[in-house]
Amino acid sequence: MRYPTNDLEHHWMPFSSNKDFKKEPRLIVEGKGVHFTSHHGKELIDAVSGLFCSPAGHSRPEIAEAVYEQLKEMSYMPPFQHAHPASFELARRVKALAPGDLDYTFFANSGSEAVETALKMALLYHRVRGEGQRMRLVGRERGYHGVNFAGFSVGGMVKNREMYGLGVPGVLHMRHTWTEEQRFSKGQPENGAELADDLQRFCDLHGGDTIAACIVEPVAGSTGCLIPPKGYLERLREICDTHGILLIMDEVICGFGRLGSNFGATRFDVQPDIITMAKALTNGSIPMAAVTVSDKIYKTITDAAPEKGVDFFHGYTYSAHPAACAAGIAALTIYEEEGLFDRAKQLEKPFLERLYALQDLSVVTDIRGIGLLAGVDLAPDGNPGARGYQAVRDFYEAGVMTKMTGDTLLIAPPFVSTEADLDRMFELIRGVISKY
Repeated sequence: MRYPTNDLEHHWMPFSSNKDFKKEPRLIVEGKGVHFTSHHGKELIDAVSGLFCSPAGHSRPEIAEAVYEQLKEMSYMPPFQHAHPASFELARRVKALAPGDLDYTFFANSGSEAVETALKMALLYHRVRGEGQRMRLVGRERGYHGVNFAGFSVGGMVKNREMYGLGVPGVLHMRHTWTEEQRFSKGQPENGAELADDLQRFCDLHGGDTIAACIVEPVAGSTGCLIPPKGYLERLREICDTHGILLIMDEVICGFGRLGSNFGATRFDVQPDIITMAKALTNGSIPMAAVTVSDKIYKTITDAAPEKGVDFFHGYTYSAHPAACAAGIAALTIYEEEGLFDRAKQLEKPFLERLYALQDLSVVTDIRGIGLLAGVDLAPDGNPGARGYQAVRDFYEAGVMTKMTGDTLLIAPPFVSTEADLDRMFELIRGVISKY
């Protein structure tokens, strides 16, 4: 469906230079399979799965049909004190994929909302247990947990924080996990596990019994694919267990097969207390997010409430929206029936081989990759971020869709990509950055 327009003035675009974009717009009018089409009719191969959202490829008819049927039957219902069957089925499907005893799922509409929800759950869990003094939250430098106040407060990406005041009080930040010794490491770096001891230092300084939760991405995605060193996540889990701190894994990017497993927690064999997810939950077709929690968290909170009283004073108008649930069920069905998580695992080796072949380019200062997720650091050109800003335009003109964070290129191909698709992606990527 196309909407012809000669007026680009009135949409305030997110994370964009609106003035510059409207001078030279980059409009996408179609997405099919692993390709987009621009308003000029030019095809772009998708090397970032939309925005890590669409591992099964774009415009899957199975999802469109499921949403259409749901909208014909019921387009909306109020989610407070009422529900519809699809939400329970989708929650059951999420439980089947989640590790350990993460058996209960709360639905939201974006990764930012999922993080906000998870942090509230952590604070409430401790409060109803009689440990209301646990009000501190621990995040990590270079972490990305969305753009709501709680999310950017525990996050550690400077530009997302610096203009908005102090954020949520009582937040501490561990160091990020990248070190100079890790340059061009393949998979998990050998060095750096001791960085997890930052959490222990906070316990020693502030008291472990004042900390409610520690939130990390299994692989820090938006900041440039920072892969946890061997032993790092295990050490975080150990410290959390010792001090009664909840461990939250933000899997908005890592979840649903991106690392060749159900979740990043599965890949690294470290059990969190809470997982946040979004993006690929519906294959990017309709906004939706979820928070899945352990039995102990759900039952502690619900058991503490009156028999006929609200147990969690939190929710969204569009929580478990019927059309989004239909999309989620259809997407998870595709992943299962087509074996796409296994497909991602099989593609990891050829993907990483092509990725690390970029090491011969002089502008490339580091490469990190695991599963079907990678970051490629480019040497700055003047001010930090200037080269990356230009690269967005250059990749578009070359016919490949990627994502830049500062001067770091992020690559995350759809799971339905073929090796020929990977060849094309890296041919175009190489062609652009070899000119820098």
